[in-house]
Amino acid sequence: MWTTPGRKQAFGNIVLLGMVMVLINTNGVASRKVRVLDSFDDSAAGCSRKYSASLTDFGGVGDGVTSNTKAFQAAIDNLSLYASYGGSLLFVPPGKWLTGSFNLTSHFTLYLHKDATILASQDESEWAVINPLPSYGRGRDADGGRYISLIFGTNLTDVVITGDNGTFDGQGATWWDKFHKGELKYTRPYLIEIMYSQGVQISNLTLMNSPSWNVHPVYSSNVVVQGITILAPVTSPNTDGINPDSCTNTRIEDCYIVSGDDCIAVKSGWDEYGIKFGMPTKQLLIRRLTCISPFSAVIALGSEMSGGIEDVRAEDITGINSESAVRIKTAVGRGNYVKDIYVRRMTMKTMKMVFWMAGNYGSHPDNDYDPNAIPVIQNINFRDVVAENVTMAARLEGIPGHPFTGICISNATIELTKKPKKIQWNCTEIAGVSSDVTPKPCNLLKDLGSQNTCNFPEDDFPIVKF
Repeated sequence: MWTTPGRKQAFGNIVLLGMVMVLINTNGVASRKVRVLDSFDDSAAGCSRKYSASLTDFGGVGDGVTSNTKAFQAAIDNLSLYASYGGSLLFVPPGKWLTGSFNLTSHFTLYLHKDATILASQDESEWAVINPLPSYGRGRDADGGRYISLIFGTNLTDVVITGDNGTFDGQGATWWDKFHKGELKYTRPYLIEIMYSQGVQISNLTLMNSPSWNVHPVYSSNVVVQGITILAPVTSPNTDGINPDSCTNTRIEDCYIVSGDDCIAVKSGWDEYGIKFGMPTKQLLIRRLTCISPFSAVIALGSEMSGGIEDVRAEDITGINSESAVRIKTAVGRGNYVKDIYVRRMTMKTMKMVFWMAGNYGSHPDNDYDPNAIPVIQNINFRDVVAENVTMAARLEGIPGHPFTGICISNATIELTKKPKKIQWNCTEIAGVSSDVTPKPCNLLKDLGSQNTCNFPEDDFPIVKF
C-alpha cells in the first residue's frame, strides 16, 4: 500500500516537508506524527492526493473498544496543513475503529479499507450539540439544537469520502430506542453531513444502522454520491438514505438502499425558515437506484421543500417492496414550488402504490408558518413505468383551490395484486394528461391515446462531467 518515493521525489518531499513542519510546530502539534508518503492514487477515490497517512500513525487502535475520536481529529488536523501542497489522504486500515464525531478538511480524502469499519460511539459526550439548520429553524426530533453528525464538514472544497466498500456503522439502536421513548433532548445525529461546501464525493462505501438520516449534503454544490450501499432495519425511524437539501448540481447513482424511511428524500427547508433562507434544490440527477422501503418512498420530494425543488431527473429506478415509487409531500405553509420533475424507466415490484402526491402533509416546525404560503406543484412527468403486484395505482391529491398542474404519465403498465383497492386512481385538485396507461387513469388526467410521450430533457447537467 505504502511505497518509498524515488530520490528526486524524496528530495522534493523533504523540502516541502520542512515548510509544513514549521506550520505544524507553530500550531503546537507534535511533528513526529506526520509522515509524508508517496502519492495514494486509487481510482475509487476519484482523485489523487500527494500526501497520505494511516490512522495508526496518530495512535488509532482498531479493536472496536478504544475510542479513536482524538486520533481521527489529530490526523485530519495534521493533514489539513497539506491542502495547498497537493492535498492529503487518511487511510483507515482493517479493523473496527470506534469514534465519536470528527470534522473533515478541504482537499482531503478519507479512505476506508474493505475490512475497515468505523463504529459510531454510543457515548453521548462524544457528540457535540450544534445549532439547528437555518432553513429548518429547529431540530427535527426536538426543539433547539442537534447532535453533530458522525462525519461532518462545513465550508469545504474538494472533499472525498470513499473506500474499497469499507463500512460506517452508526450503531443506531440506542438512538432509535430513545426516539421511541421520547427521551431525546436534541435531534439525532446523521452518519455523514457536509454543509456549505463544493466539490463533494461520497462513494464505494457501506453505511448501516444510522441513528437517523444517512447522507445529508446541505447548502452545497457539485456533489456526487456513487456506489453506496445503505442498510437499515425497515422499521427504524427516519433512517432516510440520501437527502440532498438545498443543493445545486448533484448526482446520485448506482446506489442500493434498504431503509426505514425514504430512500432518497429531496429537501430545501421547512416552512417560514426555508422560505426565508431561499435556497432551492435544483439540477439533481438520480439514476440506477435500487430501493427497499416498505413504509416509505423510493424517491420523495419534500416534505420540507420551502426553498423550492426544480429540475430533478430520475431514470433507471428499481423499487422492491416499497410503499410508493415517487412521492411529492407538501402542505399549506410550505410555500415555494416543486416543478420540472422528470422520471423515466421505473421498474416496481410489490408496491402499495406507484404515484403519490399529497398536499396535506402537515407537520410544521411551529405555529408561526404562513397559512397563505401555498406551494406550487407543476410540470411533473413520468414515463416508461412497469410495476407489478401493486395495491393501488395512484393517490394524487392537490390543495383545495390550488391544484397540482402539468402532470403527465405515459407508457405505464401497472399490474395489480390479487386483492387490489377498489378505486385505483384517487384524484382530487390535479390536472394533467396521460397516454398508454394501464389501469385507465382518472378523468383529471386527460387521455391522449398514443399521441403523447411525457418529457425527459436530453441535455446534461454540469455534474455529469464533474
